[in-house]
Amino acid sequence: MKKRVESRLYRTGLLISLLVFLISLSVQAQRAGERKAGGQGRTPAAKPAGGQGHAPASKPDGRSNAGTNNTGTKQTGETKVSGGDKTNVSGNNVNIDNSKKNVNVDNSKNVNVNVNKSTVVVANPRPYPRPPYAYGGHAYYCYHPYAYHPYTPYRWGPVWHPVGFFIATMAATAIIVTVASQQYHYDQGVYYVASSSGYTVVPAPVGATIVTLPPGSQTVVINETTNNYYYGGTYYVKSGQGYTVVAPTAGSVVEKLPEGGKEVKIGEVTYVKVGETYYQPVKQDGKDMYEVVEVKDAK
Repeated sequence: MKKRVESRLYRTGLLISLLVFLISLSVQAQRAGERKAGGQGRTPAAKPAGGQGHAPASKPDGRSNAGTNNTGTKQTGETKVSGGDKTNVSGNNVNIDNSKKNVNVDNSKNVNVNVNKSTVVVANPRPYPRPPYAYGGHAYYCYHPYAYHPYTPYRWGPVWHPVGFFIATMAATAIIVTVASQQYHYDQGVYYVASSSGYTVVPAPVGATIVTLPPGSQTVVINETTNNYYYGGTYYVKSGQGYTVVAPTAGSVVEKLPEGGKEVKIGEVTYVKVGETYYQPVKQDGKDMYEVVEVKDAK
């Protein structure tokens, strides 16, 4: 009986020891698995902001913030390409600001100017009494001998303005003159072309006709049968409707030249060039005058 009890106790002890051993092995295996899993999924601690190894935070949608800033500008290397109109290419030190597309540009002076009056000289049928002055492959014909005097521009009163002069408003006395489908505003001897911001003085267009001449106009003798009328640098001829703008005729002599001319030295002679017309300084009846020069290719 005693041996039977001892045998049971021995078996029970063995079972308990085996159970404890198995439980210990299970616990150790579970801890080892946890350590292994923790080593693979652990995130290293972030370095302080500004460190060289700092990784930018990810956006909620998983995209990285790297290469962007709070203005929505994508950065790639040294080039910043903005979604707006301002582009900064730092590698080339070029700053291009296209955001100001509506730039205020004053084009009021850029008008279509009809310069026919100053680019054509009408030949005079009278023969020249003296040979032309030849220089540089050209011959300069005049009826009067050369007599230099300094070019002094002249203004024809307070309402007259030189070519290029700009005004914001037109006088109530102005009229509209149309030449070759181009409208001009004419007022007291001055011709204007309208722009978005005002009116700019232009050379009188050949073919423009006015009813009356401006006060102070002078008669210019062309030959025995023809006269022109001169005011403010513009020449007129009497026509059926009034007075029509014409190109200057070679040999015309006037006392005053408008602003905008310049002295041009050609060989030993100094001419005054107004537009494309050459004037030779001359003397007539003791007065300083200017004669329209006819320029031809020298033969």
